[in-house]
Amino acid sequence: MNKSFKEQLNTILNCDIKSLYPVARQMKRKLYFFVGPTNSGKTYSAMQELIKADTGTYLAPLRLLALENHEYLNNNNTPSSLITGEEQRLNEDAFHMCSTIEMLNFSLQTDVCVIDEVQMLEDEDRGWAWVNAILGAPSNKVIMTGSVSAIDSIKKIASYLGEELVIKKFKRKNPLEVMAKPTPMKDIQKGTALIAFSRNDVLKLKSKLSKFFNVSVLYGNLSPEVRTQEAARFRSGQTDILIATDAIAMGLNLPIKTIIFTTDTKFDGISKRKLLPKEIIQIAGRAGRYGHHEKGFLGAMNNTHLKHINSAFHTPIKTIKPPFKVKATLEQIEQLSTYLQTKSLEKILKFFSLNMKFSGPFIASNIGDMINLSKILDKKKNLSLEQKYILSQAPINTRSPLIKDAYFRYINAVLNNKPFKYVSLVNTNKKAKNSDDLLKAEDEVKKISLYLWLSYKLPDVFVDIDYANKMRVKVNKYCEDSLKLKLKDSIRNKKYQNNNRNSRRDKNNRSNEKKLHKIDKKVRSRR
Repeated sequence: MNKSFKEQLNTILNCDIKSLYPVARQMKRKLYFFVGPTNSGKTYSAMQELIKADTGTYLAPLRLLALENHEYLNNNNTPSSLITGEEQRLNEDAFHMCSTIEMLNFSLQTDVCVIDEVQMLEDEDRGWAWVNAILGAPSNKVIMTGSVSAIDSIKKIASYLGEELVIKKFKRKNPLEVMAKPTPMKDIQKGTALIAFSRNDVLKLKSKLSKFFNVSVLYGNLSPEVRTQEAARFRSGQTDILIATDAIAMGLNLPIKTIIFTTDTKFDGISKRKLLPKEIIQIAGRAGRYGHHEKGFLGAMNNTHLKHINSAFHTPIKTIKPPFKVKATLEQIEQLSTYLQTKSLEKILKFFSLNMKFSGPFIASNIGDMINLSKILDKKKNLSLEQKYILSQAPINTRSPLIKDAYFRYINAVLNNKPFKYVSLVNTNKKAKNSDDLLKAEDEVKKISLYLWLSYKLPDVFVDIDYANKMRVKVNKYCEDSLKLKLKDSIRNKKYQNNNRNSRRDKNNRSNEKKLHKIDKKVRSRR
């Protein structure tokens, strides 16, 4: 007998989520959790297990880490391919793969899978990717690495799966000490990393300290390639001081002796607030790299900041608690579209969030930027539901006029369904005169990343892959060279904003821009 409409809808809305990963369910997986603080050797040990395996996958929270470990495997006689949202470096002789976590292939069976920074499963925007990987990584041995805060969470998920879990604890290899007194700028020594929380503050500090030291900088708007180069300059001794945002928190093993916080607050996309213990501990752990220093030091530039840093550093990290957020799959979106008789992605996503039920410690979730982008995409009547689902997940920085403009033009390209060539707005034959020129180049790299991300999702439209990759190399080189200069201080100028605003081709861009300002508290880094 055919099921009634209500029964069919009820089947869709009640999901045993582990059943969505049939390959993993057919395997006799064994879960391992290598848990410990930064600089404890947990990730190193996991990578050694990967090297010993005949086949393996490394899943990174950042493209930067996927790239770093791709190179690490290749340098250790373990040929590896690389797959991220915007590039594929496939090696026919490789039996190992490094990728960003969103790019996990749930059909490719391997002996070992390493899931790095597993505490990210609590992340508001990207936690679903770690949940999916833990549930569905098709490997005999699944090794997770991360913070002690995730132990209870991993135990609950393992219990739901009915799979054996082995927890291996690691201790920090050398001590980390909070300094007794603040460190003013005049007392900064070589081997120090200064932590600020905005690009402008990083560049201002660079301008001041460049009078006395050779300086490297790291901040989120820099591409992974440029961050790697800046880190390499510090690692090799070409620079004495590192100035960084919390982009330093994950990856990039650096010979830092002392970390100095220049502030104890940050803007989190909504408001300015005090740094949380988990943020301070994650960053502080980069000090005193084992093999370079016998001890690491943690400090601040004034007494007020130092008191907060000291208190937070000695505060126990809160345990991550369920439920863990799950994102709608394309299949679920299409099923709900049929039964709700609507092509509105916004309505489907909201219905999913309100009505979807999962077995186990999971909850349906909607990602804020997907909802807001869906409002714009739903106005494009000729976009298919699949196209809207893809475009709603595009990695865009909504604070950049240049990238927003590109996003609107890319939507129109999908609508026109014609090959769309990449156009660069940066003249790489000239040098940057100020930090605004550098900012435009940084955003151009992200615009290239968006194009390349779309080229793998919609290859018939975004066909200019070779030229986009060529320009990424050139613009990255432009950024690297610019960071070695003493650029004039400046804030993003009106001319840059106006030029981008005037170049918008979509008639509805101004109203769309208001909606885009509501999107995401932070720029996703899954590239």
